Amino acid sequence: MSIIEFLDSCGSDYELKHHRAVFTAQEMAQEEHIRGMNVIKPVIVRADGRFYMCVVPACCKINFDSLKSVLEAEEITLADETDMDRIFTGCQIGAEPPFGSFFGLPTIMDDRLEQDDLIIFPAGTHQDAIEMKLQDYMRIESPRVYSFTYHI
Repeated sequence: MSIIEFLDSCGSDYELKHHRAVFTAQEMAQEEHIRGMNVIKPVIVRADGRFYMCVVPACCKINFDSLKSVLEAEEITLADETDMDRIFTGCQIGAEPPFGSFFGLPTIMDDRLEQDDLIIFPAGTHQDAIEMKLQDYMRIESPRVYSFTYHI
């Protein structure tokens, strides 16, 4: 099942967008002419041996001390490319959609994203994006929401 089929099966209202290939969330914001705060980027971490999808705004970075506290973890590392390739079959590396549940991962979302009604994120390729209402994303994914980023 593709992410589009998944969203359709959940009764989601979204818009599929196409653009030139971009390789960072900030580039996606520029290409789509929206603020970096509206672009979601998934960051995969391994906390005490377990993978998590951290969903953060494009213009933010993870505060790993805060994330350790949130996850009650002693050690957190970023997933490497081998892990990403194994977890995200069917997606280009760096273009993963922010639905951890779709990939068997728990999802945590930074609370800064709650400030906006509209979000956009990769649809599995570097040329495709999905735009949808945050409320719809929250309904489908039900992420745990915490404060664990800082603005760059």
